[in-house]
Amino acid sequence: MKEIIRLLRIVRPYYWWMLFAAFLGFATIGSGIGLLISSAYILAKAALHPSFQELQLGIVGVKLFGVARGVLRYIERLVSHNTTFKILSRLRVWFYKSVEPLAPARLLQYKSGDLLQRITGDIDTLENLYARVVAPPLTAVMISVLLWVFMGSFSITFSIVLFCFHAAAAAGIPFLTGYLNRGTASQISATQTELQTKTLDCIQGIGDLMLFNRLDEHVKTLHALKSRELKLQRKQALIQRSHESLTGLLMNAAVLALLWVLAPQVSTGAVNGVYTAVIIIAVMASFEAFLPLPDAVQHLEANATAGKRLFEIVDAQPAVTVPESPEPFPESHSIRFQNVSFSYPGTYSAALSNISFTVAEGEKIAIVGPSGAGKSTITSLLLRFWEPLQGSISIGDRNIDRLDPEAIRTNIGLVSQKTYLFGETIRKNLLLAKPDASDGELKDALKSAGLESFAARLDQWAGQHGMNLSGGERQRMAIARVLLQDTPVIILDEATANLDIITGKSVMQQLLKLRGKEQAKTLLVITHRLKDMAQFDRILVLDNGEIREQGSHHDLLKNGGLYASMWSLQHQISPPELINSS
Repeated sequence: MKEIIRLLRIVRPYYWWMLFAAFLGFATIGSGIGLLISSAYILAKAALHPSFQELQLGIVGVKLFGVARGVLRYIERLVSHNTTFKILSRLRVWFYKSVEPLAPARLLQYKSGDLLQRITGDIDTLENLYARVVAPPLTAVMISVLLWVFMGSFSITFSIVLFCFHAAAAAGIPFLTGYLNRGTASQISATQTELQTKTLDCIQGIGDLMLFNRLDEHVKTLHALKSRELKLQRKQALIQRSHESLTGLLMNAAVLALLWVLAPQVSTGAVNGVYTAVIIIAVMASFEAFLPLPDAVQHLEANATAGKRLFEIVDAQPAVTVPESPEPFPESHSIRFQNVSFSYPGTYSAALSNISFTVAEGEKIAIVGPSGAGKSTITSLLLRFWEPLQGSISIGDRNIDRLDPEAIRTNIGLVSQKTYLFGETIRKNLLLAKPDASDGELKDALKSAGLESFAARLDQWAGQHGMNLSGGERQRMAIARVLLQDTPVIILDEATANLDIITGKSVMQQLLKLRGKEQAKTLLVITHRLKDMAQFDRILVLDNGEIREQGSHHDLLKNGGLYASMWSLQHQISPPELINSS
């Protein structure tokens, strides 16, 4: 229940709308009861052949409640659905705002299918939070109070008898169906999450599955998961259908009990016999308010499960804390790592071990080394995706933990190894970097990134995940976005890895010549391709999380260390020829 309480706190601004909608639901059912008892009164009274004036009250009641029921039902649906959509909107915005500070570090432990199920399926489940969990009990309580007063006007005994059956309908049946259906909602949620994950794996990896002849096996797994989901849903539906019959039995029992109590009073004249039909019809109509309650218990479990899964993510502590009063981004863009060490959660080896280096403003630095040496970790720490375990990182004269992470990412452009393009046009994908960019600016950026032909295709759809473009084109789109962003510091993490040698060299030449308004941009290039290394001011060589060497291309070749070995291996040049080749 604590999850439900927390969810209700989030939607607190809509409490009055929720109460208003619940009152309209009560008024709608109350109008239905009024319509039926007015009709019963007219029929019972008419059997005694009274004057027309004696039937006037019943006739007015039928007209009034008949019209009111339809109008109130429409207004109730309008208000309740509007409230539900407002609640869903607030929950989606709340969840996104809560998750955004956790990205990317804290979200890496979740599979994409699991995250998708939480963002879509679990949030959609919460649409029942008001309409099927909160509102029905409120409406049932108000109807019970109404009938208590109505029956009490005849005899307090009638009120007590009816209250007992209302209590059984409000608590007994929901408890029974909830007991029979316990755990089903959480099992359905878990199955749907696994099915979502497996489906995404199948779609994204269908080429590999076909290549290794494992597609049929994967499809059988999907069929098994879907069959399990349908079995659980059938069980849930069977129990849901049974509660209507149980409520009907209680209603009939209430009618018989009241007839048993009512008969002596009618025979003695304590209650006018005309009102017998009115009382019985009112009792029968009142149980309409209790029909949704067993469903409310089942939706309560589903909402609690969905809330628990959402809070599992939301309650996680961000890997990076934002200072309460962040300092402005410094004018100087020099970068300094001092005795920085870092290990990823769940790993025993250090990604970086006590590294120190400085990048002067406007300097062009290449960071090279074997796979797993810690090159990309430097980028993640600099952009504050993670915090270093020890040591400090500063930009200008300020430690980055005193800066707003958003300000850092606004002033440091990144082209990572994985480029994401949205299912939009080329133009809209570029405008992510600079929403007010003109067509001329877009075309200049595309030209600098080696995509001159795209200048005439700005409104072409890029495809989901940019699948209408090749890997190299997607990578160059990312470079074009960074050029549009026009940041003083640019980091290229294997930015030209998917490009052919000629295009890659041309793009790199453009990037090395980039200048800001006042001076050249600071450029950090992470690469395993040792091409055109002589154009960099300095090269850092990483291995096992440590800086083994640093210096110019010529000096590193002369030293004959790790860098010289890598150069020799990639260019198939023997060590004695290295100096001459440089």
